[in-house]
Amino acid sequence: MSENKVNAAMISAEDIAKIQADLLAQKKQIMNDLQDISGEDSHEADNLGARFPEYGDKPDENAQEISDYTTNLATEKVLESALKDINSTLSRIEKGTYGTCKYCGNPIAPKRLLARPTASSCVECKTELQEND
Repeated sequence: MSENKVNAAMISAEDIAKIQADLLAQKKQIMNDLQDISGEDSHEADNLGARFPEYGDKPDENAQEISDYTTNLATEKVLESALKDINSTLSRIEKGTYGTCKYCGNPIAPKRLLARPTASSCVECKTELQEND
C-alpha cells in the first residue's frame, strides 16, 4: 500500500474536504486584509507593499502615520506568511500528499492536522527541529 493510501486512511476524506474549505475561506479573508493595508509596489515580489498612511503634516499626525505604517508592515509579513502556508497546504491536498511529514515521510497524526491544518511535519520531527534551534 502506498503512503498516500495509508495517509488517506489516517484522516478521512470528509475531514480533508472540511480543512480545504476552511483554508479557502481563510485565504479569501487574508487576501481582503492584505488589500486593506497594501498598495502596488513594483519592488516587492508580489507587487504589493504596505501602504504608508497620510493623515496630515502636524507632528502628531506624522507620528501616527509612522506608527500605523510600522504596524501595517508587521501585519503584512504575518499575513503573507499565513498565505504561503495555506497555498502550500492546498497544493499538498491537490497532489494527494496532504498528511505526510515532509521530513520523515510518515503520516501526520489526524489530531495534529485538525488542530493545525497547515502542519507539514509530524510532532516528532517538529520537536526535533525545535530542539536543534
